[in-house]
Parts: sequence; structure tokens; C-alpha cells
Amino acid sequence: MTGSDASPSFRLAYVPGVTPAKWVRIWNERLPDVPLTLVQVSAAEAPEVLRNGGADAGLVRLPIDRTDLSAIPLYAETTVVVIPKDHAVAAVEEVTAEDLADDIVLHPLDDTLGWERPPGLPAIERPATTADAIELVAAGIGLLVVPQSLARLHHRKDLTYRPVADAPQSRVALSWPEDETTDLVEHFIGIVRGRTVNSTRGPQTPAQPKGKRPDKSGADRRKPVAGKPTGRGGPRSGSGTAKGAKRGKPRRRS
Repeated sequence: MTGSDASPSFRLAYVPGVTPAKWVRIWNERLPDVPLTLVQVSAAEAPEVLRNGGADAGLVRLPIDRTDLSAIPLYAETTVVVIPKDHAVAAVEEVTAEDLADDIVLHPLDDTLGWERPPGLPAIERPATTADAIELVAAGIGLLVVPQSLARLHHRKDLTYRPVADAPQSRVALSWPEDETTDLVEHFIGIVRGRTVNSTRGPQTPAQPKGKRPDKSGADRRKPVAGKPTGRGGPRSGSGTAKGAKRGKPRRRS
């Protein structure tokens, strides 16, 4: 089987915390004959997966190395601090980075917030992953500041989280190799941007035959010919006398 004979498919990479379910559902409704395969990757390895052809497009966290890649920012996430449920911070609705100054704040190697200066006191050693850092928070070693979706992803019954008002936000973007902007990539761009099925770059409905236009307002209906009756109230042929005609007087019998 040659490349041109192969059935089309679409591979979408996504990083932890990002949930592409809604967009995948819309894809399956609009392009049921083109299977979409999800490829989970870490935030750090996502750019190379795209460059090496491991996926056609990816939902990534910014900033990334944009060399040879296009990217469309989609949304920014709330940043939260993950804490034990009995921690003092759990008593308030929101904190600032300064409120965490006296706490050990873990800074995992896969951090995606891009801090210039992480808040709190540094730990003796940086955890390898966010998942490892969550375990250390549960053990009472320190706190962790992450995008809210990652706090939800690693939810534990003994932990909770609160928004950090002045922390940097994690931005999620759709990225793909800039030289591989295929029709299928354009379809997915249209989906994540909320385009309708009949929009310019989305799947198109069949065109009308040339010279034939749809009747939208009844303009194609024939206009009544002048002088001819229309509707149900007009006189019928051969029944009665036309309106305005004079009747003759009856003759007297002799």
C-alpha cells in the first residue's frame, strides 16, 4: 500500500492536565471517517515529538522552543498552591506568593510556570516530577505551586489547594510543525477556535448546482398575473355573475 492509498488519520499529542475530550468529540462528529489518536507526552518532550513526526499537532504548555513550530495560544490557567488540608493556608480563599515566604515550596524539574524566582524556602533537593512533589506535600515536606489542572490531576483526599493571586500562569496552546499545516491540522484549528461546521476552514456542505440558488424568501414563487384572481376568495368559472355586472328585469307575463 502506498502513502496515497493509506486511510487518513490524525495524531494529537497532549500534556498532563490538559483534557482534549470536548475537541475529540467534535472531531469524531465532523470527521467520523478520520480516526483521531491521542498521544500523551510530558511538557518537556512535547516540542520534539512534534518536530520528529510523532504527532500531527499537540496541546502544549507555553513557553516552548518555537523553532520550526507554529502555536496558537488557547487559554491561561489559574495557578494554585497544593497544601495539606490541616495547613493554615487552607483557612483562606486566596494567597499571594509572599504568604508562602516561610514555607518550603517544592520546585519540581518538570515545572511549567517559568518562575523568575520561586516563592518560599527552597527544598534541599528538587523533585524529579510534579507527581513526586505531590507525594512530598502529602508527607508534610513542603508545598507545591502548579497550574490548577495539575492539582486536579493529582488529587488526593488529604490535600487541597488555593489560588495564588500573583503567581505566573500556565498558558496552553495548540502547536504543530509550521511546514506541515495540512488540511487535517486546519480542521482541528477550526474546532479549538470554535468555528462552525460551515465556516471557511471547517468541513464544507455540498455546494448548490451552478445556476440554481436556494429559495430563502419565497422570491422564486410566481407572481400573480395582472387581472387574474388569486386566493380562495375569487369567483369560480361559470358560477354566478361577476361583481359589478347588471341584472336584467324579469319580464311580465301577458
